[in-house]
Amino acid sequence: MSAALDDSVNKHLLAFNIRLQAFENGYVSEKQLYNLNAIILYHCVYLAAKNSMHDLFIYSLTVFMGFFAIMNPIANTPIFLGLVQGEDKATKKKIARTATIAAFIIVTAFVIAGKYIFDLFGITIPAFKITGGILIFYVGFEMLMSKKSKIHSTGHPEESNDVAISPLAIPILAGPGTIVTAMNNVTDVSFVHIGIVIAVFALMIYLTYLAFTFSDVLVSKLGTNVILVIGKLMGLILAIIGAGMVTEGIQMSFKF
Repeated sequence: MSAALDDSVNKHLLAFNIRLQAFENGYVSEKQLYNLNAIILYHCVYLAAKNSMHDLFIYSLTVFMGFFAIMNPIANTPIFLGLVQGEDKATKKKIARTATIAAFIIVTAFVIAGKYIFDLFGITIPAFKITGGILIFYVGFEMLMSKKSKIHSTGHPEESNDVAISPLAIPILAGPGTIVTAMNNVTDVSFVHIGIVIAVFALMIYLTYLAFTFSDVLVSKLGTNVILVIGKLMGLILAIIGAGMVTEGIQMSFKF
């Protein structure tokens, strides 16, 4: 409860005590006292609801900014283009849909039962960061070297699905940073807050899907050469992010 709400409630309680004394001294009838108490109760409930809605709005905005910083759909679009290079429009849309749906399911599962999943398999956050960082580094290195690795699509449906699940869904969209951010936001909170986190993440997934779906517009506007340069630059950035995750995981493991 905020200080402003506390102050307002205290004022209403003081008013109630004054009216109660007036009733006891015979200045106010029982019906008048009842009506006044009903008004006081209404104001207290209204102020509590208003304060709660404000807190939920601030919480929702904080969760959204956290997810956007980690998942930035605009920044991930060149990475998507680099991974699906050479695919037709329908295949790109299918990969985008599969990747975003898979990422939503993964993160939602961790939001609801993340602690139990980690405990069940004995997974630690440092180990998750190190593994995810190595995979991200590998993807970035392949993009930087313009190599066609096994995780890149080669035109076959089954391999396109592989790209959608890994590395797009995990660890690029539902990576260690996204999962840890989601789990941090649902620590010791109510079911309402958990619902907000899931809803905000669903919004981020939808924005990411739109960015991936209209990625061809970027190609037509910027040109193949520019996209190639952006792809290599994103590969370098991915490799750096992966190395940073590995370093952070090692630091967390040895606490230095």
